[in-house]
Amino acid sequence: MDSLHILGANIRAYRLRAGLSQEALAEKANLHRTYVGAIERGDRNVSLKNIERLANALNIETYKLLMLPLSKED
Repeated sequence: MDSLHILGANIRAYRLRAGLSQEALAEKANLHRTYVGAIERGDRNVSLKNIERLANALNIETYKLLMLPLSKED
């Protein structure tokens, strides 16, 4: 799994865990919903600034979005 897909999978897992839609997460991060969807699919090369925005919107530390995907036990 490449880094873009790891990032996307983690954003999706944390978003679902928080009970947020893509639209709600995008609003909290001040990003567009379609951009968030593209990130989750691994279709977009994301700037560090936007990774930080997403992490802040999810109330997690930024590095957690770049780690290997979460397991169901995490």
